[in-house]
Amino acid sequence: MQIVIPAECAGETRVAATPETVKKLVQAGHAVAVQSGAGVASAVPDAVFSEAGAEIVADRATLLGRGDIVLTVREPQAADIAALKAGAILIGQLKPYQNTLLPQLAAQQVSAFAMELLPRTTRAQSMDVLSSQNNLGGYRAVLLATQYYPRMMPMMMTAAGTVKPARVLILGVGVAGLQAIATAKRLGAVVEAFDVRPSTKEQVESLGAKFVEVPMTDEEKAASDGVYAREMSDDYKRRQGELVDKHARAADIIITTALIPGKPAPKLLSAATIAGMKAGSVIIDMAAEAGGNGEGTRPGEVCQTDNGVYLVGTTNLPGLVAADASALYAKNLLTFLNLMFGKDGAFQLNLEDDLLAATLVTHQGQVRFGQS
Repeated sequence: MQIVIPAECAGETRVAATPETVKKLVQAGHAVAVQSGAGVASAVPDAVFSEAGAEIVADRATLLGRGDIVLTVREPQAADIAALKAGAILIGQLKPYQNTLLPQLAAQQVSAFAMELLPRTTRAQSMDVLSSQNNLGGYRAVLLATQYYPRMMPMMMTAAGTVKPARVLILGVGVAGLQAIATAKRLGAVVEAFDVRPSTKEQVESLGAKFVEVPMTDEEKAASDGVYAREMSDDYKRRQGELVDKHARAADIIITTALIPGKPAPKLLSAATIAGMKAGSVIIDMAAEAGGNGEGTRPGEVCQTDNGVYLVGTTNLPGLVAADASALYAKNLLTFLNLMFGKDGAFQLNLEDDLLAATLVTHQGQVRFGQS
């Protein structure tokens, strides 16, 4: 099979393959072509890809037109889809809930796999791009906060006086939130964390943080039990808002990570709460690209409120550690790709496989995503 890796569009520093994964693909008998410059922002020059066995192709349309399998980080644009070979396989983070170009992919007879839709099962862990990338995002969010926070993170006792530790509040305890807790603790902060899922309490406390808990009814506990956060009742949201407001006003740094698949990010920090925070406080809104967890968050921008609070809407935090993010992402794709090849190395698209079936959004001229 001819496997191609195009350069990502402006603003995306990651790449969908590394020299390590290229070598394994070539050893498996595949031809690999990489667009010139695709790995530069991830510290992988063309020469290193070439040494690993990849062909370097300068022209993007030519590269895409040759690919039996196309590996990407982000969803392709209309011009790229038009350049794809009919019947090609596309694998990447395709934003299926927002992607308006799925019909074009279907019309091009492309079999497209959206990695965000991978089931959160034990078998899928080694392919889980959301986990690998959010883990790095949570780490980088804490370091980004230190860039704007005008004080120290750890407590320091000096001859000139004692510096108090920063108080960090994490809203949303998924993979990103847990890594943010661990990183903030390593830097010496006092950490609190909130999530609508009571099952996360033990994980939070195991990392040395305090769990901020909203009292819940049995019905609410049942609704919140799962891998992803869900929409809660209006009464719960009122109680949640009151508790979050109290802890947010005492915090120096807040990192928000709450996302609901297919829906705008829930608003956890109201304008009134942010207005009540201390001057110099920092909010890193990891949900900025989905509308933000805070009122006033602007995707891709950093602004300061009238009362001196930094609202950081930086997107693509994994891309700030592009070399490691690309390495993990590329391994995720390689493992997923192996599902399409039998023991003899022959290609076989087995749609009885639950992982392939769950992620396949277009196939044989049809848009499968969202169809019952």
